[in-house]
Amino acid sequence: MHADEVHTDVELVRRLLAEQFPEWAELPVEPVRFFGTDNAIYRLGEELSVRLPRREHNVQQLEKERVWLPLIAPRLPLAVPVPVSFGKPGAGYPFDWAVYSWLEGEAAYETPPADPIRTADDLASLLAAFAQIDPAGRLQPGRHNAGRGGPLALRVEPCRNAISALAGEIDAAAATAVWEEALAAPEWSREPVLLHGDLDARNLLVTDGRLSGLVDFGTLGAGDPAADVMVAWKMLTLEARKRFRRELAVDDATWMRARGWALSQAVIALAYYTMETNPVLVRQARGWLAEVLADSPA
Repeated sequence: MHADEVHTDVELVRRLLAEQFPEWAELPVEPVRFFGTDNAIYRLGEELSVRLPRREHNVQQLEKERVWLPLIAPRLPLAVPVPVSFGKPGAGYPFDWAVYSWLEGEAAYETPPADPIRTADDLASLLAAFAQIDPAGRLQPGRHNAGRGGPLALRVEPCRNAISALAGEIDAAAATAVWEEALAAPEWSREPVLLHGDLDARNLLVTDGRLSGLVDFGTLGAGDPAADVMVAWKMLTLEARKRFRRELAVDDATWMRARGWALSQAVIALAYYTMETNPVLVRQARGWLAEVLADSPA
């Protein structure tokens, strides 16, 4: 998936467990179907999962989750995995790694929630719960969370480069119009809001037709809530988006920035990944872009 990532496989996981957690060494190990862009994820038995950072800079995400997930899990309306144990480099693997609890449920990109309006309400409740958790002056946007929650201006070069690279494949003029409108919106000037940072169908779980769990907190941070509000174009229909915005009382500037976030994440993903390296994300990003452009006044 990345040119500089470390190779992992089931046998590596077995060796690491045998060396460091022999009590789990005999449990079945299998890769999850969507393998993750920052961490290689394996299911361990019925109740656990193993997360192996792909690159060195992804290790700090595990350290962040170790501190924050136990604090925020009881305060969110969806189930959240929590760290169980942490491993050290070994068996030829160079980074720290972790064992987490496993959440039951179907990935929302494979089994979408049944009712778009109820999904809008559930997502609005989720974001409202994040907003009630004080980040205590920590988790400022940076490399640890791909800058989620920071100013859109920091994404100008990669976004414009991606639109240019995709010329001929997408409506570049329409994409540019959405992006420039988002850049022109006033920046977030209130207190930083706690963010998941990667809300979409790859990281949301569904049980009995309804959202039930939220995984992958590697982009957890604090800043502009637009970086989470962009889920409106990733998960919702036009009517459901209206409901979501009304329930959260999202102001015009934040809504425009959120659409810019969705646009930039879509085009950057499409310019970087292929159907060979990350087919799930490519299909998802195409859908995000279509929703953004269809919803644009431009």
